[in-house]
Amino acid sequence: MIANQERFKQAIALFDAANAQDPNQEEGQPKELLYAQRMTEMIGRFAPDASEVAQLAVRAQHIQRWTVPRSNYPLGKPGYFAWRTGLYRFHAETAGALMQQAGYDAAMIEQVKAAVGKQGIKTNPDTQMLEDVTSLVFLEHYMLGFAGQHAEYSEDKWLDIIRKTWKKMSADAQAFATSGGIKLPEALLPLILKAVAGG
Repeated sequence: MIANQERFKQAIALFDAANAQDPNQEEGQPKELLYAQRMTEMIGRFAPDASEVAQLAVRAQHIQRWTVPRSNYPLGKPGYFAWRTGLYRFHAETAGALMQQAGYDAAMIEQVKAAVGKQGIKTNPDTQMLEDVTSLVFLEHYMLGFAGQHAEYSEDKWLDIIRKTWKKMSADAQAFATSGGIKLPEALLPLILKAVAGG
């Protein structure tokens, strides 16, 4: 339920304008703008009655991600985790500032920032919804491309990646993924099913 449609539309428009600046292109449009649209499309399919907080959070999940490159942080796992944590904070702060411009109050802004900042996975329903939608979008749209970039990964490595993604998802999202709610990449279907069965 959207409390104020105009304010909601204004926030989405501001998020999209920020993501439209992405110099990286995918399918003829800015990469992060396309990602944000895919996130909104997915939450519409998976949870059409999702909260306003969750709907705003999924649209802002990767907001201006290209401005914080991985190369800004040291190599190795500690550098990777520092980058991810920095990104969560950056996305949350950016979304919050744009929501303020759209006229949202501090309480709603803090709720969206908590979800985008990945606070309370498994305990905060809006954060869990964001995690579910992120995982579903990855499986449907990005996993095949990711596989193409990592041809050197062994089957065990892939099973581990899929199981880690699966564990982040709620039971509802898992059921949605395996019952035809999303289009799983055909080439990876045997691997996905094997990972899920053994996970």
